[in-house]
Amino acid sequence: MDTKELLKKVRKIEIKTRRLSDHVFGGEYHSTFKGRGMTFSEVRKYQFGDDVRAIDWNVTARYNEPFVKVFEEERELTMMLLVDISGSQFFGTQTSIKRDRITEIAATLAFSATQNNDKIGLILFTDEIELYIPPKKGRSHVLRIIRELLEFQPKSKKTDLGKAIKFLSNVMKKKAITFMLSDFMLDDYAQELKIASQRHDITGIRVFDIREKEMPNVGMVQMKDQETGESLWVNTSSKKTRNRYEINFKKQSEYFKKSFSASGAGSLTTRVDENYVTKLLTYFKAR
Repeated sequence: MDTKELLKKVRKIEIKTRRLSDHVFGGEYHSTFKGRGMTFSEVRKYQFGDDVRAIDWNVTARYNEPFVKVFEEERELTMMLLVDISGSQFFGTQTSIKRDRITEIAATLAFSATQNNDKIGLILFTDEIELYIPPKKGRSHVLRIIRELLEFQPKSKKTDLGKAIKFLSNVMKKKAITFMLSDFMLDDYAQELKIASQRHDITGIRVFDIREKEMPNVGMVQMKDQETGESLWVNTSSKKTRNRYEINFKKQSEYFKKSFSASGAGSLTTRVDENYVTKLLTYFKAR
């Protein structure tokens, strides 16, 4: 992708996702994810209905009339985006491939965080940590993240969710609002997730294509594993084969839900051809 084409794609995503974050997600994000606590702001004269526990007795004694302490929420947070860029993310049979949809969701979340003056960091992973961008504020920083999501070419095609979660725990010593975006087509990351969730507020966003859930009956088809490169012929006319395919998808889906639930983490699932806006809003409001 040349520079002109890349900038055009970045701008296109910015226009769409920033509109969503400004008009749809801004308030929901703010109310869903709280700051670290309350910080002292000022003192003012006591008013009828104020909590007597907030009275500042030193100032009250000095002026011989009641004053109360005023606190405000310490809003600044850090958002971390853990994005799977392994080979399976380049699969798609509907309106777009999984990586395109994941990029759009990640950009929307990043602009929502920017609107609240929060820092945003990025971890791109396969079965290795492909890229780490430390948390930082500002529009130019978000645009850099979008460029990497669009353009970055991974060295590996395989996936290791556990390694990505461990890396998060190692580099982020303070609590972070963390969104993991992947198809979660593995079932070996529950332990790492449980440990990381004790420190961080984690949400898993599972993006899949309908053909990963249901195999169409189209006769003999050559299929290729995007991560291993292995090809094999599959008889899609076989009901047994199609059932086994669906059972495997269901197994991975249940592992995803159970792992996040048991860890106290949040989760949501969306197809590449679904309206992810509705899914995210429903999730934010439920929290």
